[in-house]
Amino acid sequence: MPNISAIVITKNEARNIGACLDSLAFCDERIVVDCGSADATVAIARDRGARVAFHEWQGFGPQKNFALSLATGAWVLSIDADEWITPDLAAAIMAATEDEEADAWEFPRYSSFCGRPMRHQKLRPDYVLRLFRRGKAEFDNVIVHERVRCDGVVKRLRQPLMHHPVLKLEDALSRMDRYSSASAEKIVSSGRRVSFLTGIGHGLYSFFRIYILRAAFIDGAEGFLLAVANAEGSYYRYMKAWLANRQRAEPSQQLLPPRPAARQAAPESVPRDR
Repeated sequence: MPNISAIVITKNEARNIGACLDSLAFCDERIVVDCGSADATVAIARDRGARVAFHEWQGFGPQKNFALSLATGAWVLSIDADEWITPDLAAAIMAATEDEEADAWEFPRYSSFCGRPMRHQKLRPDYVLRLFRRGKAEFDNVIVHERVRCDGVVKRLRQPLMHHPVLKLEDALSRMDRYSSASAEKIVSSGRRVSFLTGIGHGLYSFFRIYILRAAFIDGAEGFLLAVANAEGSYYRYMKAWLANRQRAEPSQQLLPPRPAARQAAPESVPRDR
């Protein structure tokens, strides 16, 4: 039986999937679950020797649980296509699988924004649970912001997982739109009520949390842009949910086209020039 199975879900990740899979070369099994990429993602993954399967998109949680169902290793390593494992982290992961007490491991994750590594994250790393014994954990079935639920002992590694989700500002805008729509759908389906002011409040707090509390200001212009992008994502998440709830509560009224102006009646007889 393989020791480590790596699972990755993809859609249109041709720019990232090659480097991601190359960093997973130490794993005994690499599985890519694609939901219909229109670029070369699938071809690149197969060229790297990964096992590729198609699964219709149903949300991040269900997609990753399907990938998990294909894994055969004693341990499962789940990473995203825009992440990669450093050689130091790979060595630490292989050693961690020999720990008989642990059932799962968290890694600190360091991200870049518009091509620049964010230094402020070293003050408060973003820990993510990505390595676990198969059968001891699974993903919750949510549309977005899925989490691993582990029934066992969770430990931490020191070596960071590298993450580069945004190479250009256009990537941040596209990502913000996709994730805010999915998060809004999650809010609406939960029955949670939100107001117009909810989006404003969450947007302002998100900027304050990233820029001040998490010290993004030490990253200069990129840190400010990152805080603004997070604030926009939070703002639009709640505004989209508010609009969706309002449209449910108030049947939409179809706007009728303006009525054409009445034609002026033609005279009964037109005088002729004499």
